[in-house]
Amino acid sequence: MSKLSASLKTLINSPAARPHTVPAPPNIGHVYRTIQQTAAANKVSQPSWLALSTAATMTMNSPNSLAALYHVASNTAPNSAVSSAELMREVGLKCISFNGIPRTINCLNAFRASLPEDITSQLSTTPTRTPTAENIAGISARGRALWDSIYRPFEKKLYEKLGTSHPDLPVHILHANYGALLSDPERETGASAGRVLTSLVAVACLRAQTGVGPQVLSHVFGLRKALEDGSWASDVESEEGARWLASDEGNMWILESVDAIVEAISGGMGSNFAPARAKL
Repeated sequence: MSKLSASLKTLINSPAARPHTVPAPPNIGHVYRTIQQTAAANKVSQPSWLALSTAATMTMNSPNSLAALYHVASNTAPNSAVSSAELMREVGLKCISFNGIPRTINCLNAFRASLPEDITSQLSTTPTRTPTAENIAGISARGRALWDSIYRPFEKKLYEKLGTSHPDLPVHILHANYGALLSDPERETGASAGRVLTSLVAVACLRAQTGVGPQVLSHVFGLRKALEDGSWASDVESEEGARWLASDEGNMWILESVDAIVEAISGGMGSNFAPARAKL
């Protein structure tokens, strides 16, 4: 195998390229507790505030902050320590559809390493999304159902419009993302992030990224449509909590919670997902 020159290694790891994950700020636990308290006051479940906080934190590439988030969640609901870790892993996986693969790999690896052994020993090790000849049609059907729920009444028009950009763009989005990843397979192990939680993940990731306002708007509407078509009922949220999340007040809380996480992790510098490029 060829070796890289010292100068090339230096360039790859240049501080201007921000090659490393982001440390947890001292106040991040307080930020998460504030989000949790507001959620509880509005009858929003722990999985919902934990999902949006996990997604925003993953987008900001701060695995140490994920560890702090888990600490808050497990202290809030000690009997759900394992299920909280499972949910955070599942949300991290779904972040791939919005943030790409690298941040999920780095954050999930570090997150697992931060967990106590008595928790990691109980986490699922069984994959649940392996495609086979027998389930591939079902995967596509799940993806279409989720797509239609989020984008109706424009689901067909949007699919066709995406195809004008590249004929395989809507194919990949629908089957590889909405089908294989964002929709939940039938399973008896691990955690599920259902219809409401998936919309929360989408809004949180996209808001934390910046620069994708149309997609944020689209998924805010997607969250509201879960109330309109009744698909919220298959998720973990109560009707009262789901209705509040889909209201103007709830939508603003979601966005402001993400903004607070970004503000804390960035030290007031804003999103690090696609910042203005510094000079090398």
